Amino acid sequence: MPHRECDMDLIQLLFIFTLAAFLGYELIKRVPSQLHTPLMSGSNAISGITIVGAILAVRVGAGGFDLILGVLALVLATINVVGGYFVTDRMLAMFRDKEGR
Repeated sequence: MPHRECDMDLIQLLFIFTLAAFLGYELIKRVPSQLHTPLMSGSNAISGITIVGAILAVRVGAGGFDLILGVLALVLATINVVGGYFVTDRMLAMFRDKEGR
C-alpha cells in the first residue's frame, strides 16, 4: 500500500469545501451594511494568512501540481488583500472631510 500523507478522501474534502462555502455565503448574506468594512478588514487578515500558507506550500511542494496550486493560491490571495485595501481606503475616503484632503 503506498504511503498517503493525507488520510482524507477526496469526497470528504469536497464535502468540507461545500459546507464551508455554503455556511460562508449564508453568514455574509446576513451581515448588516454597517459592518461590511470591519468584515472586509477581517477577511484581509485571513487572506494574509493564506499568503503565508501559499508560500509554505510552494516551498515544500514536491511535484509540479503542488507548485502550480501554491502559486495560484499566492496570486489570488495577494489580489484579494490588495483589492480589499483599495476598497477599504475608498470607503473610508467617503467619511473624510472634503477640505481636509
